[in-house]
Amino acid sequence: MSEPILEFDDVSIKYRTRGGGAVHAVNEASFTIGEHEYFGLVGESGCGKSTIADSVVGGLDENGEVTSGAIRFKGTEIQDYSEKQFNKHIRWKEIAVIPQSSMNSLDPVMKLSDQAIEMAKYHTDLSKREAVDRLRELFGVVGIPESRIHDYPHQFSGGMQQRTIIAFSLFLRPSLIIADEPTTALDVIMQDQILDYINALKDDWDVSMLMITHDISIVFENCDTMAVMHGGQMAESGSVIDVFDRPRHPYSILLQNAFPDIRYPDRELAVIDGYPPQLTERPDYCTFADRCPWATQECYEGAPGPETVDGNPAHRAWCIRADEMESLAEEHLTASTQATNILEETHE
Repeated sequence: MSEPILEFDDVSIKYRTRGGGAVHAVNEASFTIGEHEYFGLVGESGCGKSTIADSVVGGLDENGEVTSGAIRFKGTEIQDYSEKQFNKHIRWKEIAVIPQSSMNSLDPVMKLSDQAIEMAKYHTDLSKREAVDRLRELFGVVGIPESRIHDYPHQFSGGMQQRTIIAFSLFLRPSLIIADEPTTALDVIMQDQILDYINALKDDWDVSMLMITHDISIVFENCDTMAVMHGGQMAESGSVIDVFDRPRHPYSILLQNAFPDIRYPDRELAVIDGYPPQLTERPDYCTFADRCPWATQECYEGAPGPETVDGNPAHRAWCIRADEMESLAEEHLTASTQATNILEETHE
């Protein structure tokens, strides 16, 4: 087991609202990312993924705060860092971000080479020429002609802008890159290319990755370890192999079965009915209970803690019925497929 780069230890985050209330966006989240490890964080919109990413780089909105728990980067707690401390010790130097929208992340009125010079001015001792040379080198890494370093962002396509952001994320040689929905708004061909470039970094650069996405298949294909979130709570964490082969949280199971699988082209896809909770109060129950086919009264009587799966301490599920889920899910999904087949036969 490698030394941890990033540790989330029972972290809770809330946002204050104008009316004096609060939104409890993240509740007692825990996970660890090791050196040279690609970690995927999966969940639907609003579950708290991007809030976690923002908290790591001190990017929470003014009304957001870490209310409990610890965020440790290379063993040092950073959740209470000031803006000055984040700028001096964390942002870009140690942790870089590939955001959802590259178009909003590049200065539209500055040439890309000038943006590299500006970054070098504030964070390094590189000369202007050295900064431009480094950007030229990184353009080669992400497959953009080196001659384009003096262009403006608007002269690039969306895919090229996203690759430019990847180049800038590597500029200061960080230890951790946070990729927040890095393929959003790109066509499927360009999505595949961007993921190829991100994966290539693992072999050529000494870097760890926190990849945030709503698409569980992207994590299965590109990450080593992962966690699944729902409604501000952790649902399951472990290696991608463990979560893929032996999911034990209801949300993980239904989410995985909601995606097509080329191995089972005739399989009936699962449907997750209902809506996530609003989280205007700190949840003292399982936030998936209202949508869960296997919920019991006990699920509403306390927030679930992590349960070790099959004696594997690296694979955990935040579900009181984790030990039963394999057989329960098999019965439920088989029954759903049979009901669908009967309905189709009736209409023929």
